[in-house]
Amino acid sequence: MQQAPLCSHSPATLMLRVRQFSKLSARLRSAHPKHIRAQAERSQSSAAALATHEQPTAVPTFVPRGPGVTDGKWDQQDEAAVDNALRDADKVVKKRSSAQPGNVLLGQSIAELGQLAQDTGQSAYRGKQLYDGLLHGVRQIDQFNQVPKKWRDELQGRHISTGRSKLHHSVTAADGTRKFLLQLQDGLIVEAVGIPADDFGKSRLTACVSSQVGCPMRCSFCATGKGGFARNLKAHEIMDQVMTVQEEFGSRVSNVVFMGMGEPLLNLPSVLRAHTMLNECLGIGQRHMTISTVGVPNAIMKLASHKLQSTLAISIHSPNQQLREQLVPSAKVYPLEALMMDCQEYFQVTGRRVTFEYTVLSGVNDSPMLAEQLANLLKRFDLRTHVNLIPWNPVDESSFKRPDKAHVKAFAAVLEEHRVPVSIRVSRGMEAAAACGQLRNQHQRSPLQDFAALT
Repeated sequence: MQQAPLCSHSPATLMLRVRQFSKLSARLRSAHPKHIRAQAERSQSSAAALATHEQPTAVPTFVPRGPGVTDGKWDQQDEAAVDNALRDADKVVKKRSSAQPGNVLLGQSIAELGQLAQDTGQSAYRGKQLYDGLLHGVRQIDQFNQVPKKWRDELQGRHISTGRSKLHHSVTAADGTRKFLLQLQDGLIVEAVGIPADDFGKSRLTACVSSQVGCPMRCSFCATGKGGFARNLKAHEIMDQVMTVQEEFGSRVSNVVFMGMGEPLLNLPSVLRAHTMLNECLGIGQRHMTISTVGVPNAIMKLASHKLQSTLAISIHSPNQQLREQLVPSAKVYPLEALMMDCQEYFQVTGRRVTFEYTVLSGVNDSPMLAEQLANLLKRFDLRTHVNLIPWNPVDESSFKRPDKAHVKAFAAVLEEHRVPVSIRVSRGMEAAAACGQLRNQHQRSPLQDFAALT
């Protein structure tokens, strides 16, 4: 299979689109004042309910936010954090194009590892031995027993590592869901989740992976959003999460969802690279992978250009702009109308149905009126859709409440009346600090210092 090309647009281009969408938002508001006023009136009760859930800015976060980044409306400090993530992603593109694989083995192709072997005085076939060893669970250089010890010592002397993380902590829920805290080479922590399931007698194991250390998007109900953003994950660090799930469960991962910590489309080059590696190296089919996003200007169409067979999942959470800006502050620079237009174009380019993730918050966005708005919103655009209702998982330091089953079912019933395909996600791992980022927050206030460099 031919490797998908990596994103080549500069962060400056992407940030220009952010500003363009900000201006578009102003034009949309001025062009349709009656519509906007009516929309505001309809969502007034939801906004009032949300106000009772706002978090005090004095609450300390476990992963510090950048200077000036606080709860509330999206501002220049938030844009700076997003710009930082995009610049970090751009470095990945430049490094890959420089043909310098680096000092991490995981994620390199057989040809690249073969070249490394030749550059260090070995035969090219040694690269295949490294490749096979990595896929069979080798975590440290000195565990490559099939290659000469002298060469292993030389690789260590060159500060070359496998790129595998250290399992720092794990918890298991009664339903078998397992959350893992993985410590990276720089001491930072990310989460990965393994979710076993039995569908009609067929076993399935889903890995939910993180794409960033922290997240700059600040969604108000998200555990990860309560902290700050440290950096993007590299492709091999994403692949490592899936491999860890496989190794700890002793079973092959069949599905991967990019729904853990971070905003995948702010780290598109590494996510695309990891997507290719998971498909080609671990044999996970593209149709068994899902990439989730809260929405990043221009990025959805960049993703569409690769024409992946994977599922795009949009974290929408509200059917109107006013409420969505309060739940998802970044919606200020990427209006709902513009997001939906990009989803429509994504469908036209790829032919792939778009999933809309809707986190249900008691008393905030769970009313039948909002279900009606959501149905009408989706039907206005020319695309195939599916709505996935997600009852909110409790998060420490948050006063949002989990909705009861009756409210969630009533919301789903309204969508079904409008013939909008809908499902209700079964909550997994409630005992295992289920919300993304929550387990990490419980165990890390700053980068850990006890990391022994894995070689």
